[in-house]
Amino acid sequence: MKSIVALSSVPLVMTLGNSMLIPVLPVIEKKLNISSFQVSLIITVYSIVAIVCIPITGYMSDRFGRKKIMLPCLLIAGAGGALAGLASTFFNDPFAMILAGRVLQGIGSAGAAPIVMPFIGDLFQNDEEISAGLGDIETANTAGKVLSPILGAFLASWVWYMPFWFIPVVSLASFFLVLFFVPKPKDKDDEKQTLKNFAKSVQEIFKREGRWLVSTFVIGGIIMFLLFGVLFYLSDTLEKKHQIDGIAKGALLSIPLLFLSVSSYLAGKLIGNDKIRMRICVLIGMILLALSFAGLWWNHSFYPLFLFMSIGGIGIGIALPSLDALITEGIEKEERGTISSFYNSMRFIGVALGPPVFAYMMTNAGWLIFIVSLLCSLAALALVLFNIDPKEDESEAAKTV
Repeated sequence: MKSIVALSSVPLVMTLGNSMLIPVLPVIEKKLNISSFQVSLIITVYSIVAIVCIPITGYMSDRFGRKKIMLPCLLIAGAGGALAGLASTFFNDPFAMILAGRVLQGIGSAGAAPIVMPFIGDLFQNDEEISAGLGDIETANTAGKVLSPILGAFLASWVWYMPFWFIPVVSLASFFLVLFFVPKPKDKDDEKQTLKNFAKSVQEIFKREGRWLVSTFVIGGIIMFLLFGVLFYLSDTLEKKHQIDGIAKGALLSIPLLFLSVSSYLAGKLIGNDKIRMRICVLIGMILLALSFAGLWWNHSFYPLFLFMSIGGIGIGIALPSLDALITEGIEKEERGTISSFYNSMRFIGVALGPPVFAYMMTNAGWLIFIVSLLCSLAALALVLFNIDPKEDESEAAKTV
């Protein structure tokens, strides 16, 4: 239990370090006198760096051990937050140095949160324990999303750059939790991969499991694209259209995320090690997400906005732990770090694209926002329906044994 709590702190910290900046972005835009697109780069730069680094840290965690990679990366993430904080505090024009700090933070995040999934698979042998552990991890991740808008707005109410200074504090706390409370899985020399074997292993995995794996990756990317894009839209709309800012805005942003967090926790407990149940949860989640955007296209005035976004939050919350579990349960233990790294890279692609794409649509074609979102969620639903079939995967696996 201590190890689950300690590992849960990692995605919680990484989520806080990114999501709590969303309600502060309009404030940063005003303080630094930059455009909506430029301020969205504070999220995007972090995510692009993580996309590049995650497969590398995934390989390194398989090769050298999860804990040996995770601990220094937590310190790097903290250093990135400190650099952004220092620049904001002492520089007259800190934007470039803030982006440099976010680059460091992205490197650190790449070697921390994405490694948690395979780490859980290493620590537990029982499939139900693994699924429950992944549910707890995803719940911590989504709890971070719930807390982050309120916390970000609260910290920024003191001074706008305080959220940057919070990042090294929580990164250091997570570092010590993992250092002292997470046991090191037993090393197996025969499982160590060379770079050549790693490339060959990746090729073989995608040749064998490519159809459902790639579909799972794309669904994860679509979900994060919509989640971060809509949060960016909602933060901007509340401040500019409804004149709601500060802690009140943070609390409102947390409403759909609260529904996401609760549904994620319940789904993690429900799915167990049943792959059919996992697929059904992803299917229901994508149906709810599509319905929420259909509703928002029809009516996105103040109260319907939160009603439909909360429905979408439930859909995302049901889907995410099920996608995590499908990957962890469907892939051999020694391959989990590699595959989860690609999955997390795809999720970060969604995070990177969401804010700038939504910022562009908000500036040039606001009417497109919910149409594009609906089409994306329908595409994810189609991928679940036609490409993810656990029964088929199991039967094919049985033939190869």
